[in-house]
Amino acid sequence: MADVIVVGGGPAGISAAIYLQRFKRDVLVLMKDQGALGKSDAIENYYGIVEPIPGPELIARGIAQAERLGVRVLREEVLAIEAGDGFTVKTATAIHSAKAVLMATGMTRANLKVRRFNDFIGLGISYCAVGAAFLYRQKRIGIVGGGEFMLEELDVLRNFSKDLTVFTNGEPLVHRPDGVRIVTEPLVEIRGTDRLSGVATAAAEYPLDVLFIAVGTASAADFALRIGALMEGNRIVVGGDFMTNVPGLFAAGDCIGGLSQIAKAVADGAQAGIAIHKHLRSIKS
Repeated sequence: MADVIVVGGGPAGISAAIYLQRFKRDVLVLMKDQGALGKSDAIENYYGIVEPIPGPELIARGIAQAERLGVRVLREEVLAIEAGDGFTVKTATAIHSAKAVLMATGMTRANLKVRRFNDFIGLGISYCAVGAAFLYRQKRIGIVGGGEFMLEELDVLRNFSKDLTVFTNGEPLVHRPDGVRIVTEPLVEIRGTDRLSGVATAAAEYPLDVLFIAVGTASAADFALRIGALMEGNRIVVGGDFMTNVPGLFAAGDCIGGLSQIAKAVADGAQAGIAIHKHLRSIKS
């Protein structure tokens, strides 16, 4: 069991990992890709950057720095975080455990470019199967996605209904699930009046009671909702020590709100790393 698992390899996560490593903590960083910063063409408003630097290069430098200090960094997509005797973190290829977890995956929440999508968020459109599926026992359930995260959410939904439809929205399936209806055509509209009553493609309509969104990779907000951490909108609520209401579960960076800048994310990571070290010291004594 590691001391800390950091979910996310951006400025907040890597900064926290570096501080924790300097405290001689056993740290594991899990990351799928370079996130939003990896899509930036040039960074020039960060301390010490004389000439503009591409976002991917800045991330690569941070990871190299952490690895040089002894931090383990694995390129694995995190699918779920569970609390128990410590924490269990499930990825697409393995299961890891730790005494504490830092969520630092940024703030990403998939909004489909489908007519009337925003009108039904919270009114039949949901982002959390664990938190909401029980409300739709034996109902008509749809889920949008095609990756490992969708398959993880689908496994939860199977416990509550057999009337399940996977909408790939035109994207490829990483694995074709059994026992569910699969619709590959892109969605064009969400149907309903006061709440969602179905969805439509260009070719057909599909009556539904709820539509779960599991597009792409799970975000910090997805993990927080599933594990019971408090949220305010898309922002994870943390205290001054960067810990959520779930003991041992921390969050830093864009996912907790505030200024969306690298400097702020690095500062969050540093402070979170120090706070996690103090937390681990307190539970040991």
